[in-house]
Amino acid sequence: MSDEYGSDFMTIMDEDGTEYELEVLTSLEYNGCTYLAVTPAGDDGEQELEVSILKSVEENGEPILCAIEDDEELEAVYQLIMDALYEEDTEE
Repeated sequence: MSDEYGSDFMTIMDEDGTEYELEVLTSLEYNGCTYLAVTPAGDDGEQELEVSILKSVEENGEPILCAIEDDEELEAVYQLIMDALYEEDTEE
């Protein structure tokens, strides 16, 4: 994973000012954009793993993370992430 986002954990703030700590599972570059697969940090494993795919975009010169609104883009990125994770599993 790229060090651009620091460690495997990050804190984001929504438009209402609420902070969320996320664990970055993986990141990838696709069509010139960076995408992150994240899950809420501190998940104790008792619940089903909730994974979100976010897109990094620049706004006013600052990188921000946003939801992917285009279904085709989301499906393509999801498939690439699943392929990458499957490759990692078979290499171990």
